[in-house]
Amino acid sequence: MSQQFKFIEVEQHDVVGLIRLNRPEKLNAWTGAMREEIMQALKAFDAAEGTRAIVMTGAGNRAFCAGQDLSEAHGFDVEGSKVWIRTWETFYDVIRSLGKPLVFALNGTAAGSAFQTVLLGDVRVGHPGVRMGQPEINSGIASVTGPWIMNLILGMSRTIELTLTGRLMEAQECQHIGVLHHVVPEDQVLPRSLEIARELGAKPPVAMRLDKQRFREMTEASFRETIDAAIRLHAESYATGEPQRMMEEFFEARKKH
Repeated sequence: MSQQFKFIEVEQHDVVGLIRLNRPEKLNAWTGAMREEIMQALKAFDAAEGTRAIVMTGAGNRAFCAGQDLSEAHGFDVEGSKVWIRTWETFYDVIRSLGKPLVFALNGTAAGSAFQTVLLGDVRVGHPGVRMGQPEINSGIASVTGPWIMNLILGMSRTIELTLTGRLMEAQECQHIGVLHHVVPEDQVLPRSLEIARELGAKPPVAMRLDKQRFREMTEASFRETIDAAIRLHAESYATGEPQRMMEEFFEARKKH
């Protein structure tokens, strides 16, 4: 892939395309511009004849991705929140539409929208220091797409508990409930993920594409309903000013530290 990116790095490892989130100073928290680059890379690898599987990881050793960069989200109003949700619909659409397997190599925390994105992947590999969860309530952000994805993977009881507490799970719990498929030493996360991606890439490609297509079809109607609900509920939330107020408090607290 010849294209140069600002917020991510891409590499080719034999038949595996690698995407590395590259904002370690911000815990790889993503902005709209960063997600645009991720989508471009995903679509390019999905279309490339020499690529049979994709791995996504993060730079550094603290976080795969801390989720949404709040410096981008704290100034939203009602209309801004609607546009924002539509960008997430597009982002999740690209991931859900991949015809090739997607493996997540988790090098630390995956929180909020990053946790949601990771759950949309096919296989997840982490290490004992990984923490995952849905802390959006702590920032005054209503959780709508997150509970939809978590409910598909974890069931309603665990989804309610994680959404309302906003707590992060440790790696052992993540593996126990099936969020992490493999827990290996930290220095083995990427090698193991590349190994799994090669194994998946060696499967018959048409069957792989059709299996993934069917998984998407099984959840398509509820995905679209969830996006409509997210637009409605985030508009109500931002109209009250609560998310903006909570995020301002977050930034003020961070200045004091």
